[in-house]
Amino acid sequence: MSRFNPRRNFDKPKEGLYVTVREGEDFARALRRFKKKVANEGVIQLYREKQRFVKPSEKRRLAKKAGRKRWEKKKAQIESQ
Repeated sequence: MSRFNPRRNFDKPKEGLYVTVREGEDFARALRRFKKKVANEGVIQLYREKQRFVKPSEKRRLAKKAGRKRWEKKKAQIESQ
């Protein structure tokens, strides 16, 4: 039994994140572009969030903590001016 599927559509656009290596482009540069795409899409962050269950109360507590941290940072920036 052959694993080749003759009905496979090769003209269909690719799904997911991908980077095509351009003519004469270094692989490291293409890898850097791919890493940037992954970071912008939030794939790694989503993976880390889904590694364990976080109770809704803990989510709220962490959100408040992050808000306080942002406010303190903004307040310190305003005071330094």
